[in-house]
Amino acid sequence: MANTQGPQGNHDPAGSTQMFRAFVDDGAPRAAQPAPTQSGPRIGLIVGIIAAVVIVAAVAWLALK
Repeated sequence: MANTQGPQGNHDPAGSTQMFRAFVDDGAPRAAQPAPTQSGPRIGLIVGIIAAVVIVAAVAWLALK
């Protein structure tokens, strides 16, 4: 019996290491970029905390008056 499981000249490019490395390298630059910093939510948080402190102070002042 002959071995029919061996390679017969049919090359599968999707199974080659070179094609896999090219696929992995395509995704590397996007994953390496840091996320941009956003100052919008941080400013809103600071303004909200200041407003809460002012409201609590006003309620306390009115309660003690």
